[in-house]
Amino acid sequence: MQINVLSNSINRISSLLNEVPEKVMSIAPAEIVFKKSPEKWSKKEILGHLCDSAVNNLGRFVRAQFEEQPFKIIPYAQDDWVRINHYNVMETGELLNYWVSLNRQIVQIISNIPEEKLAVTIELANAAFREDTSEKNLLWLIEDYVVHMEYHLKQVV
Repeated sequence: MQINVLSNSINRISSLLNEVPEKVMSIAPAEIVFKKSPEKWSKKEILGHLCDSAVNNLGRFVRAQFEEQPFKIIPYAQDDWVRINHYNVMETGELLNYWVSLNRQIVQIISNIPEEKLAVTIELANAAFREDTSEKNLLWLIEDYVVHMEYHLKQVV
């Protein structure tokens, strides 16, 4: 069962890596940087946020396999990461390459996680992830990452 869920997550990420770049590159330059308000992210900043998410989760997917259990997930300041990375002024192709590279590495890592490590207990530091307080594991974290990515990509493409 766990391997089926993991394979599904890997396939979903791989499909997105094949489909999204062309769609993003077809978005008009004025549209991809447009912000409805100063507090809202542009489409380009949403893609940048997905890079920040990939960076943070890449570390989690690695560290959860060898650090003390339960593995504690510490949230990061998402708005600050987007602001400091200045994604709206980054060249779109460069930003896409960054997103693709990060997610290819994530696929590489999660494709090689031993099945028993998928059950590593995950502890969420606060309710940033969801109100659900049931016990989480590494497989849940991987699936949550994919769901989060799919959610935001619908806002972009």
